[in-house]
Amino acid sequence: MLTYSYEAKNSKTGQKIKAEVQAENEQAAAKLVKEQGLTPLKIELKKSGSSNRFSRVKTKDKVLFSRQLATLINAGLPLVQSLRQVAEQTSNKALKVVVNQTIVDVEAGTAFSKALEKHPKVFNRVYISLVAAGETSGTLDKALERLADQQEKDADIISKVRGAMIYPVIVLLVMMAVVGFMLIKVIPQVKTLYSETGGLTLPLITQILLNISGLLISWWWVMLIVVIIIAVFMSRWARTLGGKSVIDAVKMKAWPIGPLFMKMYMARFCRTGTTLVASGVSLIPMLNITAQAVDNVHVENSITKAIEKVKAGKSLGQSLENDPNFLELVPNMLKIGEQSGSMEQMLGKAADYYEKELDNEIKAIQTIIEPVMMILMGIVAFAIVAAVLLPIYNLASNVNSVV
Repeated sequence: MLTYSYEAKNSKTGQKIKAEVQAENEQAAAKLVKEQGLTPLKIELKKSGSSNRFSRVKTKDKVLFSRQLATLINAGLPLVQSLRQVAEQTSNKALKVVVNQTIVDVEAGTAFSKALEKHPKVFNRVYISLVAAGETSGTLDKALERLADQQEKDADIISKVRGAMIYPVIVLLVMMAVVGFMLIKVIPQVKTLYSETGGLTLPLITQILLNISGLLISWWWVMLIVVIIIAVFMSRWARTLGGKSVIDAVKMKAWPIGPLFMKMYMARFCRTGTTLVASGVSLIPMLNITAQAVDNVHVENSITKAIEKVKAGKSLGQSLENDPNFLELVPNMLKIGEQSGSMEQMLGKAADYYEKELDNEIKAIQTIIEPVMMILMGIVAFAIVAAVLLPIYNLASNVNSVV
């Protein structure tokens, strides 16, 4: 059931009333209002702010939605009835609201793909294009199955890349916490100890850490404000075209993550392209959609340039050849696919290859990162231990010399 807010007029008193009513669709809501002896003036679907604000639609929810809907349609159920069944089984509140709104639009005569377009935060352009292609060709169930497969593979790639980044981030955070504790609690005790001995000179490394400790203790609030300001600025800058361009360039070029992200972008381009071509989407629309799906400004620019070359008569493989933002295998596989009329198969093989290469790259990075982090931790630990023990050793030497 959906909640509708309405404005109606009492025909007897002429009084205007604003209230809410629950119904399956707008027509049912209007009927309920009329049964109360009111003349409806305006009826609007009330958006569930709490659901949409605090509950987001995860990839696994969309995958389950796509698979369930494909199964029901394949079983011969009408689209609206299938959507109702899926809505009843959906546990995600935000997705349930979106599906119910889609049912209302479809019942009003809107195409399924057009109804999904009203929810761009849930269904991206790839999803909508594949649904539209499935509607046109009468293979909506197959299109939804391909979408589920596509979403699962894309989510798997992103999960692996994030997993490779988690270990070093956790180690750095723990290291920073330990160093912070040592600087605030332990190092100042060394200064107190030395001040009681009558003016002995502290070792250089200890003096440096004491200076840092003094800054942290006296000006921590200033540093916190600066960090917050920088974080807010960087967050906003990262959303601008210039910021995204710089960040995307770093992802592609910086060692050791550069090869990792390049293979991820190639896998995403090929997998998305395979899904779109298999669903009957023509070449130019496929490239336009894939350019956005890759989610990298520089790769997107390369695809846009390739589109212009394709329109001028060149093949896609030739258009992407020698492009610095594409690995060599992709244009080569595209050439073979275009010559043999098997672009879908060639893109699929390229996607499989880069997904396997991505796994190998992640393992290689994890193998490199672990010893690098251990060395870094060793250097930090040595510096702190030296800063604490050297003054004690000097004190002991002076005591022995006096005795």
